[in-house]
Amino acid sequence: MAEQLASVPEESATGFAAPCPPPNSYREDILSVGVVWPEWRVTSTHSSQSGHSGSNYSSDSGASRSNNSGYSSGSVFAGAADLGAKELTKIAQRMFSDGYLQRIFQTFIESSSSPVVPYDDWCSLENWFIELDADWVLQRHNNHDLRQQLQEAPVSRLEEFVERWIRALTVILASIKELVAATHEMPAVVRFAKASISPMLVFVDAVVHVFELEKLQAALHTYVCVSNASYDMCTMHLISSKAPSFFSDIGAPLDRARQRLRWAISKKMWDLVLELDHDDSWPIEILQGESKIHKNIRLAAECIVLMRKAHASTQKNSAGSHHTGELIGNLIHNTTGYLKRLILAKSKLFTNPSVRYMFLLNNSHFIAQVSEPSGDHQGLKLTPECQKHMDSYLHASWGQVLSCLQKSKFPGPLRHWISTSSLAKFETVFHQTYQAQKLWKVPDPRLRDVLRKAITRRVISGYRNYLKEHPRLQKHVGRESSSPEILEEMLGELFEG
Repeated sequence: MAEQLASVPEESATGFAAPCPPPNSYREDILSVGVVWPEWRVTSTHSSQSGHSGSNYSSDSGASRSNNSGYSSGSVFAGAADLGAKELTKIAQRMFSDGYLQRIFQTFIESSSSPVVPYDDWCSLENWFIELDADWVLQRHNNHDLRQQLQEAPVSRLEEFVERWIRALTVILASIKELVAATHEMPAVVRFAKASISPMLVFVDAVVHVFELEKLQAALHTYVCVSNASYDMCTMHLISSKAPSFFSDIGAPLDRARQRLRWAISKKMWDLVLELDHDDSWPIEILQGESKIHKNIRLAAECIVLMRKAHASTQKNSAGSHHTGELIGNLIHNTTGYLKRLILAKSKLFTNPSVRYMFLLNNSHFIAQVSEPSGDHQGLKLTPECQKHMDSYLHASWGQVLSCLQKSKFPGPLRHWISTSSLAKFETVFHQTYQAQKLWKVPDPRLRDVLRKAITRRVISGYRNYLKEHPRLQKHVGRESSSPEILEEMLGELFEG
């Protein structure tokens, strides 16, 4: 180890001098690394005093920006970040090749055993933490004070702390790997690793205690990073055969921190779905005949999208993917299943079956696309559940239109009279249904297109077949308002809202 470490700085009157970084500060490079997903926050209001929690959905949030449907088709997740791990690892490797990391390590060992300087592992690393942009962790190692500060901080401030924390922990872990690979003095490296990681875990405890739904993105970022760190400690034997027995004591607190975050996130999601169920806005909007995507479903969808981003990040970075994948997979599955049952129960409040099935179709499709997008530029593939809701809607809304076209078994004039009367009734009911539903909203343009085509196939095809069977009625449909072509054109204008 001696030949691999740079010279130790001379001791000053007050202790050991801090190793100086090169002119091109590592801190600046660390701060330049992007470590989180694009800004995309859950927006909600919480009122615990009244015993009721309402929810708001911001129309300009990331969910609605992704496309016209109000959710993403999945491409946004393909480039999910690895929390800056590759770039930050390179910085740690440069610290080592420059000799700076070795000087930090040697100064830590010397100062902790020096009779001149009182032993304080955290304080002896203060200058390194400054370079990592994490000295605020040492200054706020009082857990209660940090909790209070994060509790009072806005979401954006918490996310800023999380970004700084992720950068620092990632560099610390990469630095430990460099030291493990370069030394046989494993007990000293372990003590250095404990002293470096321990104050970082104070932040995790604070996040667990201040975690609210609005802070889900920050909590997920923290969870992914802790999972990766726990995984790194478990795989330290790949770097050195002597590492496992030494690093088990470090991996345990990291894993406990991961489990505390896991519990907090799972509990908050369970609280959310219960709050959505009891939200007072359900009967109000449903009594107004609103078949659009309910704001509570949008709120839950925001959470699902964030969880999918977290899961996608672990797919690109295998470290910790098992833990994160298990948590996120279960949360998405459970939340999605509950939302399906919720909208089915709430749909029963509708008295109009057409509105009810449109509500089920819109919301079921929204949930399906958020949890597991399907379809591509060639078309949309509906889930069996959505197909069932669409068929029920078509039967309730347009089945009655087609039922007006009665086929008469009577011969001669009576048959013609019945046919003419049926045609008139068909035209009347068609226009009534069209006018009633023209301004209904189907947000997803792909679903809107599928639905229009399904109505056209059922209604216009049936209409044309009826006219072929009754050629004497052709003179009655020459009018502009009742020709198959005009009616088909009208159906192409449905559901724009």
